[in-house]
Amino acid sequence: MRKALRWLLSLVVLIGTVGIGTASASAESAEHADIKQRLLAIPGMSLIEEKPVDGYRFFLLNYEQPVDHRNPEAGTFQQRLSILHKHVDRPTVFFTSGYNLSTQPRRSEPTQIVDGNQVSMEYRFFTPSRPEPADWSKLTIWQAASDQHRIHDALEDVYDQNWVATGGSKGGMTATYYRRFYPYDMDGTIAYVAPNNVDDRDDRAYDEFFATVGTEKCRTALNAVQREAFVRRDEMVERYRQQAEAEGWTFDLIGDVDRAYEVVVLDLVYAFWQYQPETECANVPAADASTDEIWNFVDAVSGFSFYTDQGLTPYVPYYYQAGTQMGNPDMENAHLDGLLRYPGINAPRSFVPEDIPMEFERRAMRDIDRWVRKHSSEMLFVNGENDPWGAEPFRVGKKADDSYVFTAPGANHGADIASLKDGERRIATEALLDWADVENEQPETDTATKRLTEPDRKLDKQVERQRTFRP
Repeated sequence: MRKALRWLLSLVVLIGTVGIGTASASAESAEHADIKQRLLAIPGMSLIEEKPVDGYRFFLLNYEQPVDHRNPEAGTFQQRLSILHKHVDRPTVFFTSGYNLSTQPRRSEPTQIVDGNQVSMEYRFFTPSRPEPADWSKLTIWQAASDQHRIHDALEDVYDQNWVATGGSKGGMTATYYRRFYPYDMDGTIAYVAPNNVDDRDDRAYDEFFATVGTEKCRTALNAVQREAFVRRDEMVERYRQQAEAEGWTFDLIGDVDRAYEVVVLDLVYAFWQYQPETECANVPAADASTDEIWNFVDAVSGFSFYTDQGLTPYVPYYYQAGTQMGNPDMENAHLDGLLRYPGINAPRSFVPEDIPMEFERRAMRDIDRWVRKHSSEMLFVNGENDPWGAEPFRVGKKADDSYVFTAPGANHGADIASLKDGERRIATEALLDWADVENEQPETDTATKRLTEPDRKLDKQVERQRTFRP
């Protein structure tokens, strides 16, 4: 429908400008003369800075948003966004990580493929895009989708070609939720490695994943070194305490260093499969390895710095949403029986300040899942075969229109279109180009991802998807 309306509008404009010649060309040139002026003419939009980047213009901006989209009179806050501007005649990719905004120019994979503009949004309540005072009840998936909808509405007159939403991990979840609540904003949606925790009380899919992923030898080695890290707990916690003193780390949020240590080690197996390639199984220390070897392995995979106040505090908004709507996996750890001191500690409530109330809404993810299965259209879900977060993936039903779910073989939480099997990679790329309404200018091939841009090491550096037991 959007394409048909755009075609009709273009035809009317063409008929109306026949014979005008150079006058129309001059008008077009003036219209595109300074994109900064057009962006700053949008009510509520203000410039933070513009950064130089070859072939584009890159703007960091603030946009005034209602704290509560159901009650706009209840106050506003400044939400950060960035625009990597190519040209108003190109399609636009709407990207979000679901977390903080990167202040450096980056092209997501869809942006590389379609050679378009990219609008990137910082998720509400991640600093500095947080209302003051913060009413945490307004941190919901609907409110965040409404932020995205309002930004799209504000920019659509400037970028009037097709739009595609995307994101990886929590960003993939965000793109999916946005499509559910505002299904007519986007011409397509690409959600990478997006978890779909439909029933937060049923985590059997995760247990099955960890019982079958990789080889039995690797699974046994990981469980053994995880258990040994708890057996040597006292000396390891003392080392953790000493490093915390040296680094200035504190543990007020989680409670103390011993509690932080328990969660770090509980994360070990999950974090390994989330980001380590299966080839790293060869480097898993034996249970009788030195304490230094085990310490270094745990630090490299889970990260001792994360469960400090300094590491956790930026992610409080994520844990709040995990504990109120999105859910959080809780796996069986029979090999650790008798070694855990704080059963149940690895849960969202442990990582959110006690003065912030939390109540779980069980219907939220069921609604999203039902909509995707029954009503989704022009959606692509890309998962990784070895990614724990893919244990509960999104699925599309028989009535879903032009929607796909693909799994990249051997890939983890970094799965993308380029890592798909040849036939699926071709289908995914062609779908994306169609949704963006751009012509494929590359030769037909199943062996490479078609893209309309030349590779750029800086711009194409993948925005890091969040690690260590969080999507």
